[in-house]
Amino acid sequence: MTDDVVRRKRAPNATMLAGGAIVLIVGFIALFAPHLLHVDPNLQDLASTSVPPAFVTGGNAHHLLGTDHLGRDMLARILFGSRIAVIVGLSVVLIGGTIGVSLGLLAGYAGGWVDDAIGRIVDVQLAFPFILLAVALVAVLGSSVTTVIAVLGVTSWVQYVRVVRAETKSLRERDFITAAKATGATNLRIVVKHIVPNITSVVIVLATFEVARAIILESALSFLGLGVPQAIPSWGAMLADGRQFLDTAWWIGTFPGIAIMLTVLGVNIFGDGLRDYVDPR
Repeated sequence: MTDDVVRRKRAPNATMLAGGAIVLIVGFIALFAPHLLHVDPNLQDLASTSVPPAFVTGGNAHHLLGTDHLGRDMLARILFGSRIAVIVGLSVVLIGGTIGVSLGLLAGYAGGWVDDAIGRIVDVQLAFPFILLAVALVAVLGSSVTTVIAVLGVTSWVQYVRVVRAETKSLRERDFITAAKATGATNLRIVVKHIVPNITSVVIVLATFEVARAIILESALSFLGLGVPQAIPSWGAMLADGRQFLDTAWWIGTFPGIAIMLTVLGVNIFGDGLRDYVDPR
């Protein structure tokens, strides 16, 4: 196979590039939101409530996406809401991934009663109602970004355990692992030097999908009033505010919904393209 063919086969596909572009745009907005629009997202103007978007009859050029029922600028709230989505998505993946990958490696490589014990913990976690856990933690810790991250972090690790455990058990039986043991390599060295590099691509792909899942769940919790405080702009809370105005001020709930849809779609198609890119077949 020539070098040109290899490069062509390993070139990022259109799906991955399109999703990556959306992810980069959302990340850029989240990072530079205060500099992109110098408007306080929580500033209320009761004289300008439910102003339509600028491109709709009756709109105001100073409010490109209109205002909500309290006169707050919708564009500013959506831009600042992206920060919560990104922070929660990345934090949840970091926490859940660290716990899940560690337990998955331990279960897959050790096997025996260790594997059985971790498997039972996973079963208990999957059987525990997510909303009940969220309500309990919010009642004890209070509504905050930290609480949302904690709730989602302690419920997302099971996906990593199941995938990493299966991959590790498969790799454990390979010839190169047997050869490493024959040379006197310790179990820790085998896991770190031989198994972890071979499951990294799988974990990265899974993590991209888990980011999208975390964004959806954070929006759902905020929609139910169990997420971030009202003082912090959140797409889910904006959806909750807009549901009662769909007939009279459709933009209050529509634009946050579009923001959630585009962000999750971008992350998912990026993950799908990344899966195809790292697949050796």
